[in-house]
Amino acid sequence: MTRPTAPAPRGVRTDGPPPAGAGAGPQRPSVRTVVTRGALPVALALWLVSLRHVHLERMDDLGLIEVLPVLFWVALGLLTLGFAVQLRGPRLSHAWSAAYVVGLIAVVHATPSLLYPGVRYSWAWKHVEVVDAMLRHGGPVPRPGWLDIYNQWPGFFTVNGLILRATGLPSAMGYAHWATPVADVLLIGPLLLLYRTITRDWQLIWGAVWIFFSCMWIGQDYFAPQTFAFLIFVTVLALVLKQLTPVRPPGPPTPRAHTRAPGPAAVREGWRPARFLMVVLLVAVLVTSHQLTPLMLIVFLAALSVPRRNRRVVLPVLASAVVLQAVWLATAARPYISANLRGFIAAIASPDENAPTWLTGLGAPARGQVLLAWVDRGLSAAVVLLAALALLRRPWTRRTALPYLLIAPMPMPALNSYGGEMIFRSYLFALPAAAMLVSALVLRAGAPARWRVRLRAVVSFALLLAFLGGLVFGYYGKELVESFTAREIAATEFLYRTAPAGSLVVTVTNNVPDIDKDYDQHDRVVIAWNLLENRKLLVKDPLAGLEQAVALAAPPGPVYLVLNRAQTAECYITGVLPADTVPRLETAVNGSHLFSPVFRNADAVVYELVDHNAPEIQPHPQQPQQPKPQPHGGRP
Repeated sequence: MTRPTAPAPRGVRTDGPPPAGAGAGPQRPSVRTVVTRGALPVALALWLVSLRHVHLERMDDLGLIEVLPVLFWVALGLLTLGFAVQLRGPRLSHAWSAAYVVGLIAVVHATPSLLYPGVRYSWAWKHVEVVDAMLRHGGPVPRPGWLDIYNQWPGFFTVNGLILRATGLPSAMGYAHWATPVADVLLIGPLLLLYRTITRDWQLIWGAVWIFFSCMWIGQDYFAPQTFAFLIFVTVLALVLKQLTPVRPPGPPTPRAHTRAPGPAAVREGWRPARFLMVVLLVAVLVTSHQLTPLMLIVFLAALSVPRRNRRVVLPVLASAVVLQAVWLATAARPYISANLRGFIAAIASPDENAPTWLTGLGAPARGQVLLAWVDRGLSAAVVLLAALALLRRPWTRRTALPYLLIAPMPMPALNSYGGEMIFRSYLFALPAAAMLVSALVLRAGAPARWRVRLRAVVSFALLLAFLGGLVFGYYGKELVESFTAREIAATEFLYRTAPAGSLVVTVTNNVPDIDKDYDQHDRVVIAWNLLENRKLLVKDPLAGLEQAVALAAPPGPVYLVLNRAQTAECYITGVLPADTVPRLETAVNGSHLFSPVFRNADAVVYELVDHNAPEIQPHPQQPQQPKPQPHGGRP
């Protein structure tokens, strides 16, 4: 009697010749595998090598775009190719997808950190000084001057103070230089959580994360309250949507998934106390950290509460946000609200005056900046239009929260200009939803014929490259203004080693590194923020305009004037004042008996007022009062 044989494993042949290649050793990796695993390290190596050939002194109208070598662009293209190939693979690797996204963040956002000797953006320097001042005083800063708004929204600075105490670091300057790439890497987690509530298709999820970072040209990811607040904002939205998520999210139709969305019965009943408390604590930190973001969160939650089935989950969070915001505005932020309430009402009554004001001033912007403005605004418009098209072409997206998240911030520019930036901030807050919609449009469309699949792959790769092209224009195009040289930093360091407490520091624009060091001990005058009368006089007669600016401030102590390369660049790039304003003022001051140079190098000069009794700088009763500085189009 013969023994029965065990059944052969499924997929294994039991008769006939062995399959081709059997016993010939390990198979060679496919072309797809080689590209996926080789493109990332090669791209990063080329990127690092390319940075050795960057000459920052050659930057002009278009900033870093003009000085980055060919190897940099090859690295960026190779990185995009590797990501696109790996995204289309039969098995999507989360590790490689994450590595490519981190690689993109490194190439785009770590480049300035590696190239510049100091922190990028003058506003980042100010935020470092606010952290240090609050830590020094153990809370609100006395005599904060024009930076008093941060006393009323101290959350971001308090958190950084706790970090400094825990780590023993002397100042936030040590890590602010790397804040942008670190903040963007931290944002990956909340974005994944948010997108996971929309679909289970990881191809769309990782594609949306890549598209988000490819289209975030606004530059609101540096060491700032807005960066911190946006991270909390996305996290809170993701937690709310996770609570709303059905057992099976209504993602795109696949061969193994039903095309209809689960019914309302699949929605969770309500919040668990611990999770709800965590969300409320995040909202409380958000309310204390930024002026705009809590309002945006309230608008988004209100939009999510429109469908009745969502209200059990959304309304408790919405009510908590409204109460916390109202209490904060009525108590800690009351001075700011009282001083600006009339302006808020006027902005709502005149929505046509809330248009962006960047590239408008007494001078003409650089020609390259006009091109840049068209490119980055074109990128924004393309993203929004593609997102709207996705809502039409991908019906499943209309059964998700994406339409509400896309539309929610759109009315905000009509309510307030936010220093001319509201339209760009609205784009930033809509971008997470827009990125997922664009991903759904270009990365998945059922199961078409093979040639159409290949065509779609080519088109999606070209579109990803186009997004990055628009990103580098918007993100790198102003580096002549946003970067500072070591010589400029040395001038400011000398100033604050020399200037005694109670000094007045005068600048033409605000674009000076660390100019607000020890801001509670010094006063500031930024002529570009002064009354129109004073600015026009500066353009007509630079020395007379400077004298009037000093007279308006009526300083009781020493007076210093700081001129540097970056102020000249700001006038040239933005047209806030004519391009030759700073050089003409320097020439006039050099020939004046009122000021004497106390520090000078190739990129900066510091003057001290030597004749405090000169009639030219004495206040006159007929002159208007010096206004409180108000930044135009700043980055708070």
